[in-house]
Amino acid sequence: MKLRANRVGEQMKKELGDIIGRKIKDPRIGFVTVTDVQVTGDLQQATVFISVLGDAEQRENTLKGLAKAKGFIRSEIGQRIRLRKTPEITFEFDESIDYGNRIETLLHEIKKDDHEE
Repeated sequence: MKLRANRVGEQMKKELGDIIGRKIKDPRIGFVTVTDVQVTGDLQQATVFISVLGDAEQRENTLKGLAKAKGFIRSEIGQRIRLRKTPEITFEFDESIDYGNRIETLLHEIKKDDHEE
């Protein structure tokens, strides 16, 4: 069952990128990348992880815009992916990207300090 959830998640990730990028015209939604979609084993819930280009305000506005468009996004997914019931969608920021960027910055600083000595 887990394998099917992973397949559905991958398919949703591909479709969501297209839907968010082309179909939604909400000016609050910035440049969004869908980084991952985790679907529960029963295919009832889908957590969509996104990264947004911009500052904290831009990220918040994007999340609000996506929350408002959730019904539309879900019906689009329902049309594109053949499932008996389209999963409920929740959007979350992918914190791992920020975490990775922070580590990269720290590593660059350490390298720079090493070269200056």
